[in-house]
Amino acid sequence: MDTVVKSMLDEDPEDEKKGLVIFGRDVSKIPCFRESFLYGISSGVGVGLISFLKTSKPLLSQHIGVGTFAISTLITWSYCRYQWSKQKFDAQLLQEALKDKIRYEGSVVEKELENKGVLKSA
Repeated sequence: MDTVVKSMLDEDPEDEKKGLVIFGRDVSKIPCFRESFLYGISSGVGVGLISFLKTSKPLLSQHIGVGTFAISTLITWSYCRYQWSKQKFDAQLLQEALKDKIRYEGSVVEKELENKGVLKSA
């Protein structure tokens, strides 16, 4: 199931979980936050360790690890947010189309739209 559809279905006010709050905002409710930071942390640690094993220079390895963390976090965050926004936009279009289909069902307008090819009969 798409993440946008899950977020639309999971809007239960009773099921409020306490998450990590930074600057007054619950980061567990921000889409893509967890995934992008886990990818960033794991890649930063991995590349930092590999660079330390190759060069034996701890300060250089720290810089490489932190840089890798920052770059990989930003890349995965951007890609995930783009995909999430695209899914949300598509879900809104689908929702509007279904509302129109329900609104015009069984009317003369529905027959006119089907003749034009705007609405497809099921």
